Amino acid sequence: MTARTIRARDRPVFGVDVQSGDVRGDDPSYALVILDPVDEDDPDAPDIDGPLARITRDVVSLRKLRRLIDDREPLYVATDNVYELAPDKKALIHLLGTLPDRTRLVQVTGAERPEPLSRVASRHGIPYGKEPMKEAEAAARLAAADVGHEVTAFTDETTVKVSRGRSTGKGGWSQDRYTRRIHGNVKKRSRQVESKLRSAGLDYEREVTEKYGGYSSAVFSVEARPEDIPVSNSRAGDVRVAVERERRDGIEYEPLVKRRDRVIVGIDPGTTTAVAVVGLDGSVLDVYSSRTADTAGVIEWIVERGRPIIVAADVEPMPETVEKFRRSFDAAGWRPTTDLPVDEKLHRTRAVPYDNDHERDALAAALFAYDDHEDQFERIAERTPPRLDREEVIARVIADDASVEAVIEELTATPETEGDETEDGEDPTEPERTEEEETIRRLRERVDRLESHTESLEDDLADRDGRIDELETALEEAKREERIEARSRRIVSRLERETDRLERERDDARERVDELRTKVETLKRLWKLDHTNFADVAGGRDLITVKPVAQFTLDEIDAAVEAYGIAAGDVVYLRDASGAGRRTAERLADHEPRAVIRDGNLSDDADAVLFERSIPVVPVEDVPVREVDELAIVDEAALETAIDEWHERAAERAREEKAERLDRIISEHRAGTTLPETEE
Repeated sequence: MTARTIRARDRPVFGVDVQSGDVRGDDPSYALVILDPVDEDDPDAPDIDGPLARITRDVVSLRKLRRLIDDREPLYVATDNVYELAPDKKALIHLLGTLPDRTRLVQVTGAERPEPLSRVASRHGIPYGKEPMKEAEAAARLAAADVGHEVTAFTDETTVKVSRGRSTGKGGWSQDRYTRRIHGNVKKRSRQVESKLRSAGLDYEREVTEKYGGYSSAVFSVEARPEDIPVSNSRAGDVRVAVERERRDGIEYEPLVKRRDRVIVGIDPGTTTAVAVVGLDGSVLDVYSSRTADTAGVIEWIVERGRPIIVAADVEPMPETVEKFRRSFDAAGWRPTTDLPVDEKLHRTRAVPYDNDHERDALAAALFAYDDHEDQFERIAERTPPRLDREEVIARVIADDASVEAVIEELTATPETEGDETEDGEDPTEPERTEEEETIRRLRERVDRLESHTESLEDDLADRDGRIDELETALEEAKREERIEARSRRIVSRLERETDRLERERDDARERVDELRTKVETLKRLWKLDHTNFADVAGGRDLITVKPVAQFTLDEIDAAVEAYGIAAGDVVYLRDASGAGRRTAERLADHEPRAVIRDGNLSDDADAVLFERSIPVVPVEDVPVREVDELAIVDEAALETAIDEWHERAAERAREEKAERLDRIISEHRAGTTLPETEE
């Protein structure tokens, strides 16, 4: 099946006609009829002929009409004259450019020289009335039946441009890095777009502009409409993607349905349905198979490729499914006298590529049907006059089982029969009018037209008075909205400036982080170079690192945490242990250090807190600390020994405190039980 199959039942169709006003002057209102799709299998669907059954009628302004088109994205926007929607060619081109990608503007009355809508509707059996709503409905129904011409100002080629989403600025100390990042992101996005186009199998040409760090822009010329391209307009950060169709030199009118030739169709039904289409010259036009397509989908696929005059099967009798397709097209049927053997089917289809056995069987049925009728086609062509359509004669002979002479006589007699009436549709048997009677008739018709026109003008005048009141109200509302919008623009501008400032600060901070990282790495390398005798310093001992704290205060503890962190199990070295209170000791104890090496004496409060939290505190005299720049190390064995000694002292201290508490309790108890002697 084709990549994109447009069906009127998939999306709504809009019919539009001017209700009042004029698009060249006053704000017009439009009669709008919307034909919405209905699922034919839905039991609740209305029982109405045609694939589009739900009808919505409304009178809308031009602005609301445009908004509805943007929201609903109809398949067609149909009208009897496109200049009812735009005052001139320039405005029409602008209108075409603003329509959704999947929406087509259709003029149902023809191309540059349109016919009257009443004549087109009558020819196709569409109900018609002079009221704007009736004309809008007629236009919608005609477009739904693929009658009319698409009005287009664009080709089927689309330009996809990937470019910078923001300016690279005017300079600065980080300008090179900033510019390189933007161009790198443009290049990265361009590659993503190219990958999507390649995955979709689209033909395209690419033109890039290389700049410092990547691309400043990349332009893809794609042979497809925007709706077929897996890329849309977007803007994110440094990159902007714009999708735009190529303009034609002017406006063109393309028929919705092009002439479809007569064809022979072979069908192989089953779990997998296969269809083959063969021209009347024996050429294979297309082959198709599907496990999921329903009857409507298969019929639509066939209709897009031609008008069947023969529907063929490869077995006898013809399957009921194939018979249904034949009746749908009112075509002749063909089937072999016996089921076609596989070897004959393989031989007949040897020159045609196909994907599976189902396609082979459908193709064989169509080709054998052509072989059976080839001589008959040639005889009919030889006997058909040059002025007649050969395929039309063949179709009528085959489908109606009529003689060539009868069909030719029927086709050539039609114009003569139609010529029996005058151009005005008058009956030629009616007596000829006198000149006076003819004058009276013309005057009466003129009076009727003038009276009708007068009534129309009076209605327009009343509508215009009401419209003036509406416009005055709308003007005040528009002024209010403009003031609100102006304030919004100022706010947006201020926020954009603030955003730019914050982005610059962020970039500066990132640059500073990079510099500090580089500096740290350099300092590490220098330290290693300056302390190549580290092994000599260690002297074969097991050394561990110590987290130094300049002074036993809250600020210095926080500074050490920020600089290199203090985690549970670390050893902390207090260069100056004096002056700390209970709160400072609790802050240090919260980090749960393995031990604290002090230089100087702790206060009683701090010592009590650390003792209560079971944190060993050892003097620097017992565990010498070796400081190298901002680093410090100690001998692990000496530290373990000092910790063990602290635990012994702590145990002894605990026993002493326990004994003291016990003595105090006994003393308090004795004092409480000894009562003074009373006098008798």
